[in-house]
Amino acid sequence: MFWVLLLVLAWGVAGAACARLCLAAVRAAAVGRDTDPDRRHGDAHDLTLYEAAFLSGGPGRVAELPLVSMARQRRLLLAHTGWATVVDPHGQDEMERSVIGAIGPRGQSRIAPVRAATATADAVRSLADRLVRAGLAVPDGPRTTVSTGVRHVRGAALLVPALAAVALSMPGATGMPRRHVALWFALPLALTLGCLAIARVEVPPGARWASPAGQRLLGTLARRADGTGTDQEGGAADERAYLTSVAVLGIRAAEPHLRAAFGHREPFPRD
Repeated sequence: MFWVLLLVLAWGVAGAACARLCLAAVRAAAVGRDTDPDRRHGDAHDLTLYEAAFLSGGPGRVAELPLVSMARQRRLLLAHTGWATVVDPHGQDEMERSVIGAIGPRGQSRIAPVRAATATADAVRSLADRLVRAGLAVPDGPRTTVSTGVRHVRGAALLVPALAAVALSMPGATGMPRRHVALWFALPLALTLGCLAIARVEVPPGARWASPAGQRLLGTLARRADGTGTDQEGGAADERAYLTSVAVLGIRAAEPHLRAAFGHREPFPRD
């Protein structure tokens, strides 16, 4: 009956992981309610493109936006080989100056380290702090706790089948048909998979960074982008709508040659 001990272990791991994730989600929701401003205040806040980028994809998305914007203005060259070259060394805002500083004095660098350095720059941290204080972004603590909880449940979902395989491969009689043993192990597996499915529905990707108020503003920004041309010149409206798409959707909304620049990977060196 050693398989019973393995079943108890499977239930313990699955139950503990799911309980931790549920508690983390409840605490994160409580923080969101505490920091969520009233609807009138949230609707009165006009998101900048950098704020929209952070709420949609975090610091990495913020770092991508000035790179794309400067490349479209021909003030920065992004090669399909994954290199960034400075054309105009004068940044128009803090984010652009962070990008130029990350590229370095030589005026040329690979895009990946530039993106990483810009994402951790003071300008991005200040932006994140402002959004958290405004109740539009989720603080680091609750966001990290939920992500850790999801990883633990995924680990439990992998451990349960492994324990079931050990139990079913044990020599000698188990005291009941093997299909019944497998069904007993299927219960904690169903618990972990169900918990992951609920987390995927209840915690959408955008909720990782944006509070409920921030998510509402992101929806408003997307709707405004469709009608931007009504009170601006066509070219400026189109550019604003384009950058809004990149801020909300990421680099996949950019042109193919920019996607190739960001997606380039160095070939593995051979001896």
